[in-house]
Order: sequence, then structure tokens, then C-alpha cells
Amino acid sequence: MNILDKIVLGKKREINSKRNLLPIDFLKKSPLFLRTSNSLSQSIKIGSGIIAEFKRRSPSKQVINHQSSVIDVVKGYEKAGVSGVSVLADTKYFGGALDDLIQARDTIEIPILRKEFIIDGYQIYEAKAFGADAVLLIAAILTEEEIINFSILANELGLEVLLEIHNEEELIKSDLENIDMVGVNNRNLKTFEVSLENSKYLSKLIPSDKVKISESGINDIASINELKQYGFEGFLIGENFMKTDDPGQVAIDFLKRL
Repeated sequence: MNILDKIVLGKKREINSKRNLLPIDFLKKSPLFLRTSNSLSQSIKIGSGIIAEFKRRSPSKQVINHQSSVIDVVKGYEKAGVSGVSVLADTKYFGGALDDLIQARDTIEIPILRKEFIIDGYQIYEAKAFGADAVLLIAAILTEEEIINFSILANELGLEVLLEIHNEEELIKSDLENIDMVGVNNRNLKTFEVSLENSKYLSKLIPSDKVKISESGINDIASINELKQYGFEGFLIGENFMKTDDPGQVAIDFLKRL
């Protein structure tokens, strides 16, 4: 059983518990449920293209940053001029929480992506109720039918969808009709090795009407400029900022050079 299989198994148990505590009808009563979402895809097109991530740890690197507060970090990200913020809501593997999402929403105006292992429509209602503007769907853990159903539901709730792929097979199986953005993860899920060549190769296979986002391994301005030549408009950066003592300030300094 690989890491994704373990995560999905645990996520199923987690969702069953949450559904009993906070039914969908309860989530729909959240004040944020009626909020008009901001467009992450448009923000990327007209802005810096940087999606800055808040995460405390990861399965591959364990602890990244347990000191910085979500409020301070996202304030810095917004001040830096990022196009959006990605918030890791998974607790077991990333040290996140839905509280991080709602604190971020209370702090900034720019679009927020709920980065989560979404395997059930309940999580999309949850994202809307806690202030997200967009949700992540990971092709590696979803069937073609689930990608279709979840993307339609997200759109109905006013949320945009970022579909994450790792290889050509995942792209081919995915129906992109209701997908706003396609993200290429440069991390090999089996070896955890990272290579920007993955984005370069898959770029030519992604339809031109989809916003292309490159994820993982983006550590410098040169990489961004290189990926732009392959049609990428968005760049997800997390660890490069979060591994420092002051992620927000590092983001500010980084975007000044962009």
C-alpha cells in the first residue's frame, strides 16, 4: 500500500465521522456558504501567477514549519502580491486543519485554494462553508466519473476546480469540461523525486483553454521564466517559503525579483 492509498483509507474514516457531527444541511447554514467566491484562475491570469502555500509538514519532508501562524503567513503572502493562497487542511499528514482555512479567509481577500485529498462530495460542501474559492481534485485518487461529478458539484457551489495530474495517463482519463485549471505535479509519487521536466512534457497535452499550473520543485525565478515558455501561467510554491522563519517576508522578497 503506497502513501496515497493510506491517505485515502484514513480520509474515508475521517469523512464518515465528520458527516455525523456536521451534516451537509448544517454546513449550508454557514455565513460563508452564501459568499460569492473569487476567481483563482482569473487572478492567476492578471497577476503574478504565484499560488503561495501554507503547510506545516508533508509526508516526504515531515516537519517544515510548526512555528509560523497562518494569519501572519497569509498576510505576508497577500502583501507580496501572490495570485492566491493554498491552505493544506489535512491534519494527519500535513498538520493542517479547517481552522487554518477559516482564519486565512478572515485575514485576506485574495482567492484561497483548499488543498485536500477530496474523495467525497461532502468535502466540497465543507470547502464552501469554510471560505475556499477553489478546490483541488487529484486525478491519481479519483475515477473519471468522480472527477466529473465532483467538478460539476464544485461549479454548482461557485467554486473553481484545479485538477492535479502526475502523468499522461491521468490526463487522458480526466474529463476536463468543468475543470478551470490543470496542475502538473513535478513530484514522482513513488520515489518523491522532483523534476520540472514533467511539467514541460505534459504542457503540450493540456488544452489551451485551461490555465496551466506547475506544482512542486519551483525554487527560483529562472524556473518560473523557463516554465512560462511552455505555457504555464500559475506556479504553486510552498516549501520554498514555508521552510524559512518568516514565509511571508520571503515571499515578498521573492516576488520583488519576479
